[in-house]
Amino acid sequence: MGAVASILILALWLFVIVILVRVVFSWVTPSTTSYGGRSYGRRSSGFLGTVSNLAYRITEPVLAPVRRWVPPVSGMDLSPLVVTVACYFLINALGYAT
Repeated sequence: MGAVASILILALWLFVIVILVRVVFSWVTPSTTSYGGRSYGRRSSGFLGTVSNLAYRITEPVLAPVRRWVPPVSGMDLSPLVVTVACYFLINALGYAT
């Protein structure tokens, strides 16, 4: 059980890091993968564009359902915050399981 919990904890930490990467890229260079899939007229290319698109593809299946329940507050998408807090609770609970 300890090894499985450790792998899940590592996966959750990596997911939190990918969420943070996505949030930073959404602040710095909005691309077509920004909130709601709306195009803002500028598409990232090269290495940073690839990283941004990869972060979007990894996190969107989890963030999209949360976004339906948590509406934007003053135009800010709070779904990454909600998912990150949930990941922290899971990491803490799994930490006690090991």
